[in-house]
Amino acid sequence: MLEQSALYPYPSRRYAVYAPRGMCATSNHLAAQAGLDMLKQGGNAFDAAIAAAACLTVLEPQSNGAGSDAFAIFSEKGGPLHGMNSTGVMGRAFDLQKMLDQGHKEMPSLGFEPVTVPGAPAAWAAVNEKYGRLPLSQAMAPAVRYAREGQALATLTWSSINTMAAKLREKTDCGPQYQEWFKVFMPGGEAPRPGQLFRNPDLADTLETIGKTQGKDYYHGDIAEKIAQASEQFGGFLRKEDLAEHEVQWVDPVSVPYHGYEVWELPPNGQGIIALMALNILNGFDPAPLDDPLALHRQIEAVKLAFIDGLHYIADPRYMKVSVEEMLSPEYAAARRKLIGERALEPAPGDPKNPGTVYLCAADDEGNMISYIQSNYAGFGSGVVVPGTGVALQNRGSGFNLKPESANVAAAGKRPYHTIIPGFLTKGGKPVGPFGVMGGFMQPQGHVQVMTRLIDGGLNPQACIDAPRWIWNEGKNIGLEPEFPSHLAESLIQRGHKISFDGNRGIFGRSQMIFRTPYGTLVGGTESRCEGACAAW
Repeated sequence: MLEQSALYPYPSRRYAVYAPRGMCATSNHLAAQAGLDMLKQGGNAFDAAIAAAACLTVLEPQSNGAGSDAFAIFSEKGGPLHGMNSTGVMGRAFDLQKMLDQGHKEMPSLGFEPVTVPGAPAAWAAVNEKYGRLPLSQAMAPAVRYAREGQALATLTWSSINTMAAKLREKTDCGPQYQEWFKVFMPGGEAPRPGQLFRNPDLADTLETIGKTQGKDYYHGDIAEKIAQASEQFGGFLRKEDLAEHEVQWVDPVSVPYHGYEVWELPPNGQGIIALMALNILNGFDPAPLDDPLALHRQIEAVKLAFIDGLHYIADPRYMKVSVEEMLSPEYAAARRKLIGERALEPAPGDPKNPGTVYLCAADDEGNMISYIQSNYAGFGSGVVVPGTGVALQNRGSGFNLKPESANVAAAGKRPYHTIIPGFLTKGGKPVGPFGVMGGFMQPQGHVQVMTRLIDGGLNPQACIDAPRWIWNEGKNIGLEPEFPSHLAESLIQRGHKISFDGNRGIFGRSQMIFRTPYGTLVGGTESRCEGACAAW
C-alpha cells in the first residue's frame, strides 16, 4: 500500500461550479456532501448549513468544534437580510484585578481561563427552529455517524494535531487539564496518519444529544454540568449558570455601497465592520484593473487604516465608545481616504494571529441563502476537551485585553472582540449571495480582496478565491503568497511597503462563495488552499 506524502508542492487551480437547484460550499468535501444530502432529503439551505457545520466539528476539529461560537447572515426566499450572533460571554467567576495581581499582562490563550460560553450548538438549534424544515436530529445525523464510525483523517488535520501537541508539550504547566485533548486526538500517543480512520465516540453522543434535545441539554442538562465541572476543576471562569443564560442574538446586518453593489457584514462584537470601513474608503476611488499597482497600494492602505480603528474601537457593543454609524459614515471614510497617498503609511501595529475557523455557505432553488461561520479561534482553541463529551472548547476569551481603560477589557458577562465574520453581497437590495474568508485577522483583509476582484476585476467566484493574496501584518509589513505577480510586488516595494513572500498558505485564509447568476442558477467557488469542496445539485 502506498503511504501518501503530506506535501503539496504545486499550486492548485479549480473551476467555478454551476448548478440549478442547490449548493453547499465548505472547507471539507464530506461536510459539503452532508449539506447537499439535506437538500435532497427535502430540506432547505438552512438545513444544509446546519448539517455541514455539525460535520465540520468532526471533520476539521483543529478549526472548530461543538465548543465554538458562531455568526450567520440569512436571506429567506430572496427577502431582506437578517443576522445571528451566537457568541458567548466571559464567565461570572472572572476577576480582572485578580488576573492583574497574578502578574498577567494579557489574557492566556490556552487552558480553561480563555474559554467563554460556547455558542455554536445554540446557533444550530436557533437556525433550525427559525428557518429549518427538517428535524434537528436529522441534520445532525451525518456528523454523529462520522464521529462514531470514523472519518478518514485529512492531511491538514493530521498536521494540525501534531502542531498543537508540540505547543501543549512546551507549556511548563502542561498538566491534567490537557490530558483529555491528548486522549481524544492522539490515541496511543500519536496522531492518526492521513487516511487513517479517526473516531470520537464521546462527541458522537454529544452531537446526538444536541439533536434530540434541540440543544437544551448542552446549556441546561448533563453536558452543561460536565462543562461547568471541568471549568471549575481546572481554574476556568464558566459556571453552569453562565451556560443556562446564553441566548442567541438576532441582529441587523450593516452595509456600505461599493461600486454598484452593497457589501454586508454583522455589527460588533465581530470585526466585519473593518472590511466595510476599508471598502467605504475605497468606494471613493474609481474601479481599476486587477493589475493596477496604485489600486493594490490603495487597498492595502485602506485595510491598514480600517484595522487600526477596528482594533481600537471594536468590543461588545454595550461597551463601545463610538457607534457603528460613526465608523461607517461617508464623512469619516472621506477623511481617512485623504490620508492615502503615494507612499506606505506607518500606522500603530496590530497583532494578527493564526487562524482556527470554518466558513460555509449554502443556497437552494427557493431563494434561501446562508452565510455561516464558526470557530475555535486559534487552532484547537483552548487545547482542552471536556471529559466524557468529546467537546473541544474555543479560547475566545483571549480576544480580550487586560487594560482597564480599553473598551475591550475582559469582564464577567461580556463578549470579546471576535475575528469571525460572514459576508453577503446584494445589488439594488436584492441578494446576490454569501461569501467568506476564514482565518483570524486575515478575514476582513480577505473580504476586501475577494470583493474588489469580483466587482472591480470581473472575476468569477472561483478565480477570486484562487488569486494570490496579500496580508498586512503590522506597520508597513506585507506578506505575499509565492505566486503573487512580481511586478506588483516590486511596485509595492517602490511605494515603501516592506515585502516578504510566505509559503505558509494557511495564514492567507480560506474562502467559500455562492452567488446567484442573472439566469437564476447558482455559481460557487471553494478554497484550493485546503480540502474545500462545493457540492452542487
